[in-house]
Amino acid sequence: RQDSGRGEPKTLWGSSEPRPPAAGPGQPSPQQRTETLGFYESDRGRKKKRSLPDLSLLRFISAELTRGYFLEHNEAKYTERRERVYTCMRIPKELEKLMFFGIFLCLDAFLYVFTLLPLRVFLAMFRFITLPCYGLRDRRLLQPAQVCDILKGVILVICYFMMHYVDYSMMYHLIRGQSVIKLYIIYNMLEVADRLISSFGQDILDALYWTATEPKERKRAHIGVIPHFFMAVLYVFLHAILIMVQATTLNVAFNSHNKSLLTIMMSNNFVEIKGSVFKKFEKNNLFQMSNSDIKERFTNYVLLLIVCLRNMEQFSWNPDHLWVLFPDVCMVVASEIAVDIVKHAFITKFNDITADVYSEYRASLAFDLVSSRQKNAYTDYSDSVSRRMGFIPLPLAVLLIRVVTSSIKVQGVLAYVCVVLFYCGLISLKVLNSIVLLGKSCQYVKEAKMEEKLFNPVLTATPGKPAGKQQGTFKSTQGISTDENGSTSVTNQPMHQKENMPSLLVTSNSDQFLTTPDGEEKDISQDSSELKHRSAKKDLLEIDRFTICGNRID
Repeated sequence: RQDSGRGEPKTLWGSSEPRPPAAGPGQPSPQQRTETLGFYESDRGRKKKRSLPDLSLLRFISAELTRGYFLEHNEAKYTERRERVYTCMRIPKELEKLMFFGIFLCLDAFLYVFTLLPLRVFLAMFRFITLPCYGLRDRRLLQPAQVCDILKGVILVICYFMMHYVDYSMMYHLIRGQSVIKLYIIYNMLEVADRLISSFGQDILDALYWTATEPKERKRAHIGVIPHFFMAVLYVFLHAILIMVQATTLNVAFNSHNKSLLTIMMSNNFVEIKGSVFKKFEKNNLFQMSNSDIKERFTNYVLLLIVCLRNMEQFSWNPDHLWVLFPDVCMVVASEIAVDIVKHAFITKFNDITADVYSEYRASLAFDLVSSRQKNAYTDYSDSVSRRMGFIPLPLAVLLIRVVTSSIKVQGVLAYVCVVLFYCGLISLKVLNSIVLLGKSCQYVKEAKMEEKLFNPVLTATPGKPAGKQQGTFKSTQGISTDENGSTSVTNQPMHQKENMPSLLVTSNSDQFLTTPDGEEKDISQDSSELKHRSAKKDLLEIDRFTICGNRID
């Protein structure tokens, strides 16, 4: 560049700074560097202009509307959620099947008190009176079952005459004069008291039966039959009064003008959901709660029958008044069913229990019925139902007889003929119900593959070796386990000592579908010395309503 006549030279950047050094060999010249820098600056500007539409609101909304996802990437999770929905949909059907079967079991045990028990008492008394004519062929004057029947009959008669001293009308007006809130508290207290006294009552009756039939060869460590008998009479009488107060409170709720008390009592059922749904339940706990719900529903049906009888008597048996009571009765029954369905549906959902567990419960109840029909049964069927469900028919039967005899007046020959025909009808209903239940129970036992526990051959004890030391583990006809150490459940009535016979039922593989929870199965393979100091694992056949209180199981 020539400097002449142009003043001071300028650099490529338009400044008066000294020019940059000349480019070496293989390096770009200053002009080329300037052009490259200008190209990058212009390209960065174009990128900034191009990224502005990408961050616009329309582009964000478009991405939200068009973005997608694939559920099959988490197939197991969604399949499990769908199965939970199907389980909740199956719960009402399976639960009502169990409830239907259990209610008819309670009905069979309840009808037994009115129909077959008086006949059995008559036969036992006839045997006792005519015993000198036949001679003493056996050391026992009466068989153990006959002794228990006579005790039940005497308790019923004594408690029935004691109930005549309780004035139902005075109790009704006394309860009706209380405030609504006070009656609500009383009703809740009565429900709690009913559960507590039932849990202790069956133990009192079992203690009486065993004390009266215990073999004389054994050392007796008890207070005697007479004290146990008075304790049983006192229990049945007090329990009958408690159920009468419950029925009277329900009757007051039905006859109240604004139905506020009835609404509050029904809302109490929904409070039960809060106390049960959010607790941890296993299969054994759920089985116990299901039995309690069956007993509670059947007891409510009997209480509603008592309320209808008392109201119809007050209105001179006018059929029109029955239709006045019908909506309230349906409302109480519907609320009970709805609460049970919701409660069981959420319990099974929160604890990952399938709906098939109710068929197992039904098979366990059916096993009790079938095993009680065997010749070497350990207990009567009505007592088995009492232990399993907590339903004791004696107090409820005493109350119903008291209400019916006070509500219906029998006068004239025709009235007595009608009573005899009604009694024959009850016997026919009892026999028909027993036949149908026995057939259904055999079907359920076969479906559960439990029939081998009933039809195994009798195992005889080895001479010189006690039956409790036989090889293997045995189970009684009521599903009560007897291990090698000779420990038995509290519901097992020991056999006569001279028979020296082990239990008939050998433990089979079918027990595995009833054992819960699964985590306890890991403990089976422990050392035998450790098993001696640990209680045997419970299955559904060993769940006894009265060995525990509440919904807890060891």
